[in-house]
Amino acid sequence: MSVELDSVDLRILDLLQRDASLSIAEVAERVGLSSSPAWRRIERLKRIGVITKQVTLLDYEKLGLGFEVFASVKLQLPTRENLEKFEVAVADWPEVVECATVTGAVDYMLRVVARDMHAYDDFLRDKMLALGLVSDVQSRIVMRVPKRTTAAPLDIMPESKD
Repeated sequence: MSVELDSVDLRILDLLQRDASLSIAEVAERVGLSSSPAWRRIERLKRIGVITKQVTLLDYEKLGLGFEVFASVKLQLPTRENLEKFEVAVADWPEVVECATVTGAVDYMLRVVARDMHAYDDFLRDKMLALGLVSDVQSRIVMRVPKRTTAAPLDIMPESKD
């Protein structure tokens, strides 16, 4: 279910998803509002769940976490109970920075970060395989990342009625 957003809302969202550290005054100036209406719009976008979090993005490489893997995970028996157990476990693993249930030959796609290949191997053995739920893991090591964004593609949204 999508919500009704006007062009000012979209400009505010575009600014904030590119730099959430902007002050209300800076956002207001850039979208042509005074601070109070800009603040009210931002609060409304939070209240209706369009803005879910404001975070600081970190450079994994500079933190020594430059080993990144996309792991396709197949459970031995993908029952509701096993899916829930796996998802509870994944939520506690800091190495997993993204997890999605997918269609096709596997049950999950994980994006995993680690210090190096040995740390990833430890993660596989000591956490994922130790669960006793996984029948297969296909690991794809990331060589280079030509594009990475957290920004929603606002330009491809359906036209709103301004």
